[in-house]
Amino acid sequence: MDAVLEEIDFLARSNHRIGVLEELTEGPLDRRELRTATEASSPTMSRILTDFEDRRWIVRNGPTYELTPLGEFVADRFLDFHEAMKTERKLRDVWHWLPREMDGFSVDLFADAVVSYPGPGYPYEPIERLTHLIEGTTRLRGFDSIVFKSISNETVCQGVLDGMELEYVYSPTALEKTLRWNPDRVMEAASCDHCTIFVHDDLPDRSRCGLGIVDDRAGICCHDTETGALTAVIDTDAPEARDWAISTFERVREEAKLVDPQAFETHVSSDLLS
Repeated sequence: MDAVLEEIDFLARSNHRIGVLEELTEGPLDRRELRTATEASSPTMSRILTDFEDRRWIVRNGPTYELTPLGEFVADRFLDFHEAMKTERKLRDVWHWLPREMDGFSVDLFADAVVSYPGPGYPYEPIERLTHLIEGTTRLRGFDSIVFKSISNETVCQGVLDGMELEYVYSPTALEKTLRWNPDRVMEAASCDHCTIFVHDDLPDRSRCGLGIVDDRAGICCHDTETGALTAVIDTDAPEARDWAISTFERVREEAKLVDPQAFETHVSSDLLS
């Protein structure tokens, strides 16, 4: 094996070694503190500290150990890679639904995301997560070209009637089908002053996913490209992700056309634009 790969393997195959590096990035610690933090046995810790000293990654200062500048370099690079791979594992099953047409999107924005994905024999986790996010917010903004299931339509309508502020951009087809789900209920919500509906003929990533923003989180609703079924919800409270989502939504909203609530009465998508 290449010598560099051997060093990577040396770290990667031991959670205890990674743990010692991670703990020492916070400052000097003694052997007992390192054992407590990493749950390593005394012989294991002795081997790790000896191996790290031999590599010039740490030095001993009295009872404590601390990273050398070389050790800091290794820790920073390796722990960054470790976090990247944790993110990759989290998003691996949903990568093909992630945005490709929304400017500025980066996987890094959703590194700490909650991924709600159907488990074996239980397909309802995404819709339950979406319902939870909608019910827990005072303001909802977003866009999507897919018609939500009736439970989500009802959650949104009830939220608006309870005072939730809504700004949403639909595709013409999604808006028409949402109306047909329950015309009276949709009209009741759309007539509220704090409900603003838009329509857009060419939403980004329209066959793949939609975007939603609640009070303190931003989320991506992932859809099966053939059936339109909700397949996953990916949401995060990372400020950078929420800022990106807000700017993306605002760009889409500027391109969209405002829908006059009275136009809903036509029940015909071609007459929905104001």
